[in-house]
Amino acid sequence: MPLIGAIADDFTGATDVAAMLVKGGMRTAQMIGVPDTADEVADLDAVVVSLKSRTAPVKDACRDSLAALAWLRHAECRQYFFKYCSTFDSTDRGNIGPVADALLAVLGAGFALACPAFPANGRSVYQGHLFVGSALLNESGMENHPLTPMRDANLVRVLSRQTTGSVGLVPYATVAEGAEAIGAAMQALEESGRRYAIVDAVSDRDLRAIGAAAAGHVLITGGSGVAMGLPENFRRAGLLAEEASTGELPALAGPAAILAGSCSPATLAQIEAAREFPCLRIDPRAPPDAEALAERALAWAVAHLGEEPVLIATSAPPGGVAAVQAALGREEAGRLVEQTLARIAEGLVSHGVRKLVVAGGETSGAVVARLGVRRLGIGAEIAPGVPWTLAEGGATPLLLALKSGNFGGPNFFRDAFAKLRGITEVAR
Repeated sequence: MPLIGAIADDFTGATDVAAMLVKGGMRTAQMIGVPDTADEVADLDAVVVSLKSRTAPVKDACRDSLAALAWLRHAECRQYFFKYCSTFDSTDRGNIGPVADALLAVLGAGFALACPAFPANGRSVYQGHLFVGSALLNESGMENHPLTPMRDANLVRVLSRQTTGSVGLVPYATVAEGAEAIGAAMQALEESGRRYAIVDAVSDRDLRAIGAAAAGHVLITGGSGVAMGLPENFRRAGLLAEEASTGELPALAGPAAILAGSCSPATLAQIEAAREFPCLRIDPRAPPDAEALAERALAWAVAHLGEEPVLIATSAPPGGVAAVQAALGREEAGRLVEQTLARIAEGLVSHGVRKLVVAGGETSGAVVARLGVRRLGIGAEIAPGVPWTLAEGGATPLLLALKSGNFGGPNFFRDAFAKLRGITEVAR
């Protein structure tokens, strides 16, 4: 039976943690939505259930997360992981706190750690404050996020506003002492009545120590970074083989495309750096109709499909996002962008596209749902937290890269297809 069962609050976050577990030598698959009881996972070391719950109403997010947990418990997983973004994306109403509360209650546990740190992508937690690079979270550009603006970097305060339980801190001075000290600090917090502990981490070494300290925890919450230390716990217990999972994927012939819905600074920079690719920018207001916008974009794309990937983007800087939201409303603007890009993805695949990069968590969720994908095989990483995957369950085999908006360097799009060229050479 799987050793780790993970629940991710968006699709890019799911591929992120799945890639981390594959690197740790675990045979891992990503399930799209709550799987059917007939879905077979006995050959896996880890299974990740990806939900579209990050920005859902709290009640819906809890319902879907508990359904995923019920399926994972039926699969007899030994440990559970609630994965959220390394920028702790949420609002004061949730969904991180309410979902974690619900999971703890069903599992009969009274305590969980919370650590979104991912140093490889510039996310670190120090004295309970989340940094993106050298900037506090609320000064990193995340304060302008169109759906989950983050205006407080103090995670103890942020999580305390979302949960009925109390939140403590395991500070860096303790983390630096190693797994034994971290474990003792978490135990002391639990015994004092705390439900959660924000745990500092500024390096991979810290994350591995946190993972070791949490070997006996029934539920762990955090970004994918903290999953780094979990496979070794099972290896020490004799439950996981020493051989690493290769994450090999087949090569697929056919055109390639990029769909960008994220408005993060990282994605905007990646679009600018990909000027050699044919590029179409879509203004959701012209006209504000998903079917018409998609039809126009597809006509352009079909005319440009060839050796180079085509890039279609609704991404815009903060001023452009504000203008669209003022014209359409925040929720309607987000819905329109997601539906438009999902329709475009469906049309691209029908015209032979077999390699697709999608930038943005909400966009990725909409695209995968539209394509009818039920399971993703996890391949090699393009950048930390972003692997190529093989879509399974849809009508057509498809290589997908689902990228969190904030992840990847400026040349990410070019690097993604360079990685695929390497896969093709190996396949030959």
